Amino acid sequence: MRILLIIAAVVAVISALSSIFIVEQRRQALVLQFGEAQRVVKEPGLHFKMPYIQNVLIYDSRVLDLDAKPNEVIDKDQKPLIIDAFVKYQIEDPLLYYQSVQSEVRGNQRLNTFLDASLREVMGSTSIGTLLTEERAIVMETISQNVREKAKNIGLKVVDVRIMRADFPEENSNRIFERMKTEREEEAKQFRAEGAEKAQLITATADKERTIILAEAERDSQILRGKGDATASRIFAEAFSRDPSFFSFYRSMQAYRKSMAREDTRMVLSPDSDFMKYFENMRGQ
Repeated sequence: MRILLIIAAVVAVISALSSIFIVEQRRQALVLQFGEAQRVVKEPGLHFKMPYIQNVLIYDSRVLDLDAKPNEVIDKDQKPLIIDAFVKYQIEDPLLYYQSVQSEVRGNQRLNTFLDASLREVMGSTSIGTLLTEERAIVMETISQNVREKAKNIGLKVVDVRIMRADFPEENSNRIFERMKTEREEEAKQFRAEGAEKAQLITATADKERTIILAEAERDSQILRGKGDATASRIFAEAFSRDPSFFSFYRSMQAYRKSMAREDTRMVLSPDSDFMKYFENMRGQ
């Protein structure tokens, strides 16, 4: 009995400890239940959670630094530049941050992607000489605003973006030319692919319209043939009702002409066959 009480006490202590977590002044927490976010805790101090089924992710609430590795971009003069930049940011919305990237490693990768895209976009319309003038502040604000808008979608608040170094690369001109050539070829491939896609769409539309037109024409022709056949049948019926013997004679003449059209036609028939009745008597009797 004493052992059971001891075990129960140990379990109770462990459960109590598992239900407590501390949020420091410079931290913020996200409470998860089976991987699903339950609540965000930004107030420092002692907090509680459900033991065993809830766990806590701790994120930094301070301004953090992302020192991006130097990257090569092309300015508006088609000159390659090596840009070394950094970003200062905060995790403003832990819930959105977790839902978007889950971990700080992936968050830094996404932020680095945003920075790289913004540098390429802005520097693509700016020359390196602009960074040495008073317009540098405008360029930096444009880059910061681009990164800020994209980072907001993953729960980050971008405080500042700075370019520490912008230099020409040391590679020789042949490598630069090959790089530019490759980029232009990729653009050409994209344009060709888009053109081929549009061509296929136009061809498919034309084929569809052609099929519809042919189907409608075939339908109309069937209707006209039906009307013609009906008229012919009516005429034949009227003719037959007026003079049945002439009608029989006329149809037999048509049958003779069709069956004996070729010179090598041979027919094996009984002399008293109904088919040859008009050869014996003009009236077919």
